[in-house]
Amino acid sequence: MPSFDEALKEAGEFGRFQKRVFFLLSQTGITFSSLFASVVFLGRAPGNFWCRIPGGAELSERCGWTLEEERNFTILPLLLGNESVTGQCERLDVTWDASASCSSPLGRHGNGSAGSPPLAPCHGHWLYEQPRASIVSEYDLVCGNAWMLDLSQAILNLGFLAGAFILGYAADRYGRILIYLLSCLGVGICGIIVAFSPNFTVFLIFRFLQGMFGKGTWMTCYVIVTEIVGSDQRMVGIVIQIFFTLGIIILPGIAYLIPTWQGIQLAISLPNFLFLLYYWVVPESPRWLLTRKKGEKALKIMRSIAKHNGKFLSPHYSEITISNEEVSNPSFLDLVRTPQMRRNTLILMYAWFTSALIYQGLVMRLGIIGGNLYLDFFISGAVELPSAFLILVTMDRIGRRLPFAMGNIVAGVACLITAFLPEDIPWLKTTVATLGRLSITIAFEVVYLVNSELYPTTLRNFGVSLCSSLCDLGGIIAPSLLFRLAAIWLELPLVIFSILAAVCGLLVLLLPETKGISLPETVEDVEQL
Repeated sequence: MPSFDEALKEAGEFGRFQKRVFFLLSQTGITFSSLFASVVFLGRAPGNFWCRIPGGAELSERCGWTLEEERNFTILPLLLGNESVTGQCERLDVTWDASASCSSPLGRHGNGSAGSPPLAPCHGHWLYEQPRASIVSEYDLVCGNAWMLDLSQAILNLGFLAGAFILGYAADRYGRILIYLLSCLGVGICGIIVAFSPNFTVFLIFRFLQGMFGKGTWMTCYVIVTEIVGSDQRMVGIVIQIFFTLGIIILPGIAYLIPTWQGIQLAISLPNFLFLLYYWVVPESPRWLLTRKKGEKALKIMRSIAKHNGKFLSPHYSEITISNEEVSNPSFLDLVRTPQMRRNTLILMYAWFTSALIYQGLVMRLGIIGGNLYLDFFISGAVELPSAFLILVTMDRIGRRLPFAMGNIVAGVACLITAFLPEDIPWLKTTVATLGRLSITIAFEVVYLVNSELYPTTLRNFGVSLCSSLCDLGGIIAPSLLFRLAAIWLELPLVIFSILAAVCGLLVLLLPETKGISLPETVEDVEQL
């Protein structure tokens, strides 16, 4: 009985059909990366704002003040009394009532002297010059509430983590394309609810759900692409990362053209509804169908692939085999039950965690240094583009393992050098740190490909989703790790990053080389790699 890989070679390993499916599913990378990085623009600084004195709204309406006039009556007395006070997180300890004068509302105030007016902390009475510009001004995430902005990104990463487990499992049990389409629908619906959330609690709940479904779209589309091409064409798994970077590059343009956070949120969410049209053009993965004992459906799809590629599947392909392994619902124990699977799983989990932690840490460190937020964010995304091209040039020649290891080791060395370079040569520190980011991006992109190549078909989607969940854990930890260690010594995070990266670079050398081999179909295949 012919194998699936034999049938795929005859039907075409990367013909017109696979190119079309690859291009369509790659668009998911643009929407997913926009969701991933959207907090930069959804939560951008609100510009000028100040604390409103209780009763200010009524008095302003009665007196016919402009926003600027009310600000002057509120802030100027504070500045006269204490130049270090901004009026953003504190206010005069007074209350304006019906007896207050329109021309001199502070003619009488509190218990302090005229030269030192009494102050009180501000609680929920802020005014913004741009009230709809970001979620910061929408939900008052300023002063004592500023930590809630970081919480919104942590909640998104928790959604990614939940999606990796729940939807990764579902895709292996119920099918790749079904879970992909349901995830696209979920991202779109949740995205709309997020945009019109009446309060911050609703915002967080549906941002979590949008993250969960977003992870489902990204991981499932990646697995589909790698399962329908031949072993010599699996570099498409790297090329698809370019679309992720394109999303990072496009996002600042969207944010520049759309002045409100709701508009940005809708712009990155609504395109997911268009992906539902893929129901008619992207079939289920035939590899997955064969593992679920649905050979007739798989064969029908293979004949369709051959037809679209201008080829003909021989009549003797009346039945295709992929595995003698009995299919069971996947679990974590399946990933660690045998020696090689256990080694691969533990190393890959560590690699995902390290790549995410260092990648996000370096992004936050390089910051997007001052200046124009939109231009700086664009440039920071463009820095990542060379990584995919470097991988494409090297991996077909020298394999996966060496670029994977070198990406981590060079990133570690770059972090260590950056930590000890003197401050008076900032251009050199920035250059070396950028080299570190480029290198960890290479490692980040290679881990996607290697992860999908080291698991059998019956466990591939679950294995990729589970291991990549450590990426989300790294994303949750990165901000607090960076800022807490930097409070001890500014360069301490870079020293920690360098150690993590160097250890990862050595560990991945223990993984088997997968260049040019067929995707493993069973656990036994993995054990023999």
